[in-house]
Amino acid sequence: MERVEREWITGWEFSKENERAYHAVELPHDWAVDAPFCPEIEGGASQGYRDRWGIGWYRKRFQAAKKPGVQYALYFDGIYENSTIWVNGRKTGGRKYGYSSFRIDITPFLEAGENEIRIRVDNSVRPSDRWYSGAGIYRKVWWQERPYGGLQDEKIDIQTVIEEGRALIRVGYDEEIPLRVKLADQESPISPGGYVLVEVKNPRLWSAEDPYLYDLVIERWNDREKIDSVHQKIGLRQIEWRPQEGLWINGKHTLLRGVCLHQDVACCGIAVKKELWRDRLQKLKKLGCNALRLAHHPFSREFLDLCDEMGFYVYEECFDKWTSGAYGRYFGTEWKRDLDAMVLRDRNRPSIIMWGVGNEVENQGQASMLDHLKDLVYAVKDLDGTRPVTYAMNPHFKRESGIDASKVKDIQKFVDEEDDLEIYDPAEKIERIRKIGQIVDVISCNYQEPWYEAIHEAMPDKLILGTEVYPYFLGDQNQLQNFTVQNPSLVPLMYPYVVGSMIWTGYDYLGEAMQYPSKGWSGSLLRSNGVPRGTYYQIQSYWTDKPMVHFAVLDYSMGTECVKEHWDSPPYLTHWDFPQYLRAVIPYRVVTNCEEVVLYLNDKRYILPRPAECPNHVISGFLPYTPGTVRLVGYRKGRAVCEQKITTPIAPYRLQFEDEALRVFLHKGEERLLHIRVTDQQGVPCIRAEGRVSFRGEGALRVLAVDNGSLLEDEPYHQTSVSLYQGGASVLVRRESDGQGILHAECEGLQEAKLIFVFS
Repeated sequence: MERVEREWITGWEFSKENERAYHAVELPHDWAVDAPFCPEIEGGASQGYRDRWGIGWYRKRFQAAKKPGVQYALYFDGIYENSTIWVNGRKTGGRKYGYSSFRIDITPFLEAGENEIRIRVDNSVRPSDRWYSGAGIYRKVWWQERPYGGLQDEKIDIQTVIEEGRALIRVGYDEEIPLRVKLADQESPISPGGYVLVEVKNPRLWSAEDPYLYDLVIERWNDREKIDSVHQKIGLRQIEWRPQEGLWINGKHTLLRGVCLHQDVACCGIAVKKELWRDRLQKLKKLGCNALRLAHHPFSREFLDLCDEMGFYVYEECFDKWTSGAYGRYFGTEWKRDLDAMVLRDRNRPSIIMWGVGNEVENQGQASMLDHLKDLVYAVKDLDGTRPVTYAMNPHFKRESGIDASKVKDIQKFVDEEDDLEIYDPAEKIERIRKIGQIVDVISCNYQEPWYEAIHEAMPDKLILGTEVYPYFLGDQNQLQNFTVQNPSLVPLMYPYVVGSMIWTGYDYLGEAMQYPSKGWSGSLLRSNGVPRGTYYQIQSYWTDKPMVHFAVLDYSMGTECVKEHWDSPPYLTHWDFPQYLRAVIPYRVVTNCEEVVLYLNDKRYILPRPAECPNHVISGFLPYTPGTVRLVGYRKGRAVCEQKITTPIAPYRLQFEDEALRVFLHKGEERLLHIRVTDQQGVPCIRAEGRVSFRGEGALRVLAVDNGSLLEDEPYHQTSVSLYQGGASVLVRRESDGQGILHAECEGLQEAKLIFVFS
């Protein structure tokens, strides 16, 4: 028989335990994102001050034809958290950790005809994760049918060796069974030994620049009869971690230009569809990003499919803290199960280049921590010996205290806060790092650039990765938060033994808020609705080759965003609109990857230094404010290669959808986040515009949610109107059917905007 796998998206009902009535929902579903705001609630800062605790119930009734010789299973990509599943009233399984994928065999419980599945999801325990965790069946569920004795995906192990002009692929299985493999135009003979070797001549190698994937078919045979087959996308690549020389991919020296990510997309919570992540990852590609750190847990398999397809080098990790924090209640009994789930699911992906087993854990560098670290590292290597295993170190190290970290209420404060136990002596700090370095393959440092040279001197054969770096400022050996104006993303260029860095973070996320009214982390390169901040363009000037130039002004008039100290950056905004000023000089900044820039203000030329002559390659200065146009031209080898114009807007104003919002909806049910701005009649954005914009879908389009990119407001996401923020807003829409769809946007005093789509 041919395998069957289909999404179980519709037909679900949901109820909170304190509510009697069920109501229809569609997966993925996050009940927490709609929870009411409560500034006083315990643990509120970590969850965006949403009162999301409690127990939820899901149920689905379905018809099934139970066939002999067929195994029926349900595959859950993630349920947050502590789920218990019943099929026809009989308990079949579940999962405690909310980020692990798992499969349950429901064959013994299935009946021919009418069936019912009920799922209990327990989110009543505090603490939740220190970032927004969401709640519910927030990833997809798949119905699976396969023959008894068929292949088990997690037992397939694919390894590749790249040699001169060829790739040798070993497809292994954890049992000795007859296998056959099909790849490209070749077909292997049936091998009885549990593995097959396949040679590809002149292979097209996978990389971030060229993420080419081959279609691989793995078949199980028995007595000259095919029993089962699995289709898998694979990428062929050679990765070398060379001491003293850095990271080499397919024979080319490669720097990891990365960002850290959490899994929420604000207006969706954590119930994020694949097409929204595709849009987000495209913006990171445009930034020049080639690497992602998935913080601090496994992401969905759909997300990783995109990383394979689009070309990202992924650092995947299984946990944040270990015996403390939110995972502390599970660590003792569940860590091996959850670690196995991550590695066995993702070890055949080309995008995964290294594993992380923890982040900023308790008792860092102490004997108890080192024992756990050994167990975790060895467990990963037992399942995958082809990739390095590491751990992301906090910059704070403490002496032994006898404190039971599992009893500490605020574990991150305990880890971060400087106290009498803090180790300040550089030599003692390096010795703790050295002990960790003896266990892991790569030294992974959070915010420790000032110690890179000392770390390398102590462990010259170990490479270093900046697993978290500040977006804008660099610290000092004697003061981590020293606000030194040297950009951390340039540090890997200074040392050949540093393989790259991961900026904290790529996108704003809910939770880990500093204080009310902030609902989340707002110190990232892009806002929650995907609008870039000024730091985005600075990093783009470091990470891209395509000519670019970007002008911004230093403007504190738009207010604070409640960012945590050292993760903040100066508010450089892209506009030339200061109606409150009369004859004032305005501080500005120009970032570019060109050799030279010429600036004109209303056709008057101003002389700028070359970027190579400026700290961080950033041109800064002052311009006298005169309404009109600032024009910049970037030059390479004396030739103009790019240009930017920033103009003062002139009333009357209107609403206008951004050109990049005119994306194609490929399938029914797909969702897109579309952006709108207030502009003048020539399309010049008006960043100071205020008001409330309302959206209305017509025909094939449905409005689902709104977001303006600000985390300081108490507006719910799932409504049809939102306040403008810096002159713009965003709307999440879904394609419901074929035919014409119209999206309307209205704001008092402004000309209406609309987008027309024709679907077939």
